[in-house]
Amino acid sequence: MTPRTPSSGSDPKQTAEDRSAQDRSAQETAAKQTVPRQATAKKAAAKKTAAKTPAQKAVAKKAVAKKAAAERAVVKKAAAETTVVKKAVAKKAAVERAVAKKAAAETAVVKKAVAKKAAAKQVSAETAIVKKAVAKKAAAKKAPAKAPAKSTAKAPATTVAKAAVKKAPARKAPARKAPAKKAPAGQTAAEAPAAAEVAAAAVPAPPVALDAADRERLLSGTHHDPHSVLGAHAVPGGVAFRAFRPYARSVTVVCGELRAELRHDGQGCFSALLPLQAVPDGYRLLVAYEETVVETEDVYRFLPTLGELDLHLIGEGRHEELWRALGAEPMTHQGVTGTRFTVWAPNARGVRLAGTFNYWDGAAYPMRSLGGCGVWELFVPGIGEGELYKFEITRQDGSRTLRADPMARRTEIPPNTSSIIHASHHEWGDAQWLARRAERPAHEAPFSVYEVHLPSWRPGLTYRELAEQLPAYVKDLGFTHVELMPVAEHPFGGSWGYQVTGFYAPTSRLGTPDDFKYLVDKLHQAGIGVLMDWVPAHFPRDDWALAEFDGRPLYEPADPRRAAHPDWGTLEFDFGRREVRNFLVANAVYWCEEFHIDGLRVDAVASMLYLDYSREPGQWVPNEHGGRENLDAVAFLQEMNATVYRRVPGVVTIAEESTAWDGVTRATHHKGPSGFGGLGFGLKWNMGWMHDSLEYMSKEPVHRRYHHHDMTFSMVYAYSENYVLPISHDEVVHGKRSLVSKMPGDWWQQRANHRAYLGFMWAHPGKQLLFMGQEFAQGAEWSEEHGPDWWLLDPAYGAAADHRGVRDLVRDLNAVYRATPALWERDVHPDGFQWIVGDAADDNVLAFLRLDAEGAPLLSVSNFSPVVRHDYRLGVPDDIPAWHEVVNTDAARYGGSDVTRPDPVKPEAQGWHGRPASIRLTLPPLATVWLRPA
Repeated sequence: MTPRTPSSGSDPKQTAEDRSAQDRSAQETAAKQTVPRQATAKKAAAKKTAAKTPAQKAVAKKAVAKKAAAERAVVKKAAAETTVVKKAVAKKAAVERAVAKKAAAETAVVKKAVAKKAAAKQVSAETAIVKKAVAKKAAAKKAPAKAPAKSTAKAPATTVAKAAVKKAPARKAPARKAPAKKAPAGQTAAEAPAAAEVAAAAVPAPPVALDAADRERLLSGTHHDPHSVLGAHAVPGGVAFRAFRPYARSVTVVCGELRAELRHDGQGCFSALLPLQAVPDGYRLLVAYEETVVETEDVYRFLPTLGELDLHLIGEGRHEELWRALGAEPMTHQGVTGTRFTVWAPNARGVRLAGTFNYWDGAAYPMRSLGGCGVWELFVPGIGEGELYKFEITRQDGSRTLRADPMARRTEIPPNTSSIIHASHHEWGDAQWLARRAERPAHEAPFSVYEVHLPSWRPGLTYRELAEQLPAYVKDLGFTHVELMPVAEHPFGGSWGYQVTGFYAPTSRLGTPDDFKYLVDKLHQAGIGVLMDWVPAHFPRDDWALAEFDGRPLYEPADPRRAAHPDWGTLEFDFGRREVRNFLVANAVYWCEEFHIDGLRVDAVASMLYLDYSREPGQWVPNEHGGRENLDAVAFLQEMNATVYRRVPGVVTIAEESTAWDGVTRATHHKGPSGFGGLGFGLKWNMGWMHDSLEYMSKEPVHRRYHHHDMTFSMVYAYSENYVLPISHDEVVHGKRSLVSKMPGDWWQQRANHRAYLGFMWAHPGKQLLFMGQEFAQGAEWSEEHGPDWWLLDPAYGAAADHRGVRDLVRDLNAVYRATPALWERDVHPDGFQWIVGDAADDNVLAFLRLDAEGAPLLSVSNFSPVVRHDYRLGVPDDIPAWHEVVNTDAARYGGSDVTRPDPVKPEAQGWHGRPASIRLTLPPLATVWLRPA
């Protein structure tokens, strides 16, 4: 190890007593050297004076009296010159004493350092490194004898020498020593070192160690640009290397044959200046800790992984592939494999990376801020998939918070909260499905949805195990789509997924993101579309997630009256902030593009649209026009829908919107009476139909005559939007009872009402959605803890046939529905529906026609009374020669009384219900019958 000179700091291993003794020794040596020089000077002066005295006396005797005054003037002048000479000599002697003192001190340090290193280093290897470093600067010249003393005047150069030739047992020349110059005429040899010293001081080498301000910012986690001070940087005189490695005992730069140990400046900071012409490619760091030595890449030698375009789009809130720019992304950067970490935290004073790869201590991994968009970035070589990580954010008040990655693609299984580095390796096999899903828009296609809560559908199954059972089950029942309750990661299972913390990660409870892709792939290969519940309205307050992410409201509005959601104790998103809108819009695109999701059912849209939603007067702030509409949320929903439909043809977005907001499914560029453009959704849940129809069905048949309008009112507004008729999870929990249990009467009547209602629902204009368990008339409410009561279908159970019969009906309803365009092709067009009788309240009978684009009809007749109605006359078109039953919910195989008509029924010429012809039917009790032209 090359010795450290006094000017570059004391040896950290040298005690205070050693340094004091060394200083005293240097002073005594300098004093001893000074005394002989003073004595010699006095003797020389005495001899000179003795030689001049006789001559002066001879001249004085012969001189004329008039020259006496001139002689005295000359003597005075000589005395003055002598005084000047003495002062110059004294000054020169002082300089020489200082040089000698400094040389003595350095020599002592050199000897001590060389003695410590000699035993542990191999001379041959060290000499080779020294020769290579010196050859670049010295050009094979041998230094004169006084060169070491000369180099001691160059204080900054000692750092170069230490780092560049740390393993040399002895050095012949300093690393930055200039060749000796010949002294000009009249200059003594003793004056030359002083001149060289002045020249060296005029152009000093740059300081290498971190200054106090940078060091403090690194230690406190508030440095916005650690790459500017750490790593390798070309500077005048060579390349400066700096490392920040808390707990390390030493750090050595390794590049080919070069091995240079950095000086420990204290508090985990290491530095050195090496005499290199440029920053070496591919250098590495050898970091020694208490019990181990690690060779690693220097994290701070890499250029940013994000380009100007990415940063511009993020700042503008227009990065439609945000997941490719933010989060943890395994990649190869500058030829090195590692992981890029990026996070948006504009209010943070500093961000550091913590994870399993650094024992959750982020001190040595500060991230850099990229421009003014609030993005922090760090590329960490050598780590990849499976590593856990979080971001350690320093708030404005100096406190720190450890946060999960908002853009994490994979997370730990709750209740653990760390993010996991992930890269997808799934190979899709659903090309045929994707190619044909855009052939027909959803509102003009068969659309029968089975709603599923994956963790409880078959409790204990993983995504891959579900992929072996769910597609087969859904395909057997004839549903066209499944709708998955929120799949995105959520900490509390009791929220059913509606309080999301990991918006870009499928819940890890059931497997990895690739496992979830495998499930979607299998559903597509079975011909089943996949819808997903998506929750952009709000998020929970967990202190490791999005709430006050960087110390201040970021994803939520700053105004608490806008931020707090009154119903769920959560926080609403700040839809007026472009980066937050970008986070959500890109998230919608992410699920559709990366996971091949066919549609998003957007939760709680009504709570987003109204500023006064569930708020009392004084608890909300009007918009800029004084109204209660949330204009920012409107703009967000329009942007989300427009972006998704543009980027992913064939998908559909569905709004759970429970109010009469105008234009939910109208195009965004078409303004309605309210002055707003449409929200741009493809479909909307018909919450009014669901509420009214269930209210009717819950009444005893004898009282239904007074609530007949509940079953007909939906047709007043049926074509104002593109509707889905939902019997969802919300209707079978929290004391609302399951669908069959809502029905009045005994067990037989409950099941009959249940079957009749399903028949009416499938025939009504609009798409259908049915929650799991209701397809086989489960009597108990749904619970996320144990899921559907599958045991009801067990042949060993005595009433299994009752439940199997209902499930068989659902299968047949879907089969006929998919094969009959009249039931779906004109769902959103008034000419696809005609009432036959809608006012038979006393009879509890409803009858209507459904028509396809060619005018081919299907007749649906529902009798919601428990009596058989014989010869019930209904008006029909006169151009149909005969009708036959295709579905009768009272059939024996479904568990009914089997009042059916296997033979076609022909119309009579007698007009009825305003029609030119009529048919007479026997209506079964509590049943729905479908008839098609024979």
